[in-house]
Amino acid sequence: MSDILMPKATAVWLVDNTSLSFEQIADFCGLHPLEVRGIADGEVARDIRGADPIGNGQLTREELDKAQRAPQYRMKAQVSRHAELLKPQKKAPRYTPVSRRQDRPDAIAWFIRHHPEVTDAQISKILGTTKATIEQVRNRTHWNAANIKPVDPVTLGLVGQLELDALVKKAAEKKAKDDAKKGIVAEDPTLRPAAETGYNPDAEQEERDIRAARAEPKAEDVFGSFSNVDEDDEDED
Repeated sequence: MSDILMPKATAVWLVDNTSLSFEQIADFCGLHPLEVRGIADGEVARDIRGADPIGNGQLTREELDKAQRAPQYRMKAQVSRHAELLKPQKKAPRYTPVSRRQDRPDAIAWFIRHHPEVTDAQISKILGTTKATIEQVRNRTHWNAANIKPVDPVTLGLVGQLELDALVKKAAEKKAKDDAKKGIVAEDPTLRPAAETGYNPDAEQEERDIRAARAEPKAEDVFGSFSNVDEDDEDED
């Protein structure tokens, strides 16, 4: 099966403009012969405009003529220049300015200390360094190991904050999945069972009952009796 652009449109053109068999067209366009027959009968791809495979560089005139002379022959598609343009371009390695390259060991040390879940491959990609350099920093065999100190790569200007946050989040999620597969439980889970926290619902209910049973203090209990004050004043008179 050929990998061509616009297979149905190409099949429409071949049905209308050549004497190829349904099997030849189906093989070239990557379709089923019954689908090609449906195109010829007007039941399939009725509103699709035909695309000339010779004009768009997917088929040569010589290949088409050869196939029309020999019904058993299967045409070979050419690599389309359009397909070449649509190919995803491979990302170029990250370029780090010469003035910043001396800061990369500090950024590597920062990742090793604060985010051990980030893999060497991820560090290498985001900082534009090599795995050998990462190992040297980790094992303190780097030529400048005495002067290397962990520094945030964002502060150093090597990466952006959003890019760093996305990388750390991705690495943390992958580590959590791997730990779950291995049956490893986090050392300090956010939520723990009530039995481990010392929480006792019965004791709390008992405390509420005691508070409810207490009588509210009266003004006399707090400020004393006003009648006593009046009697003292009368005695003084």
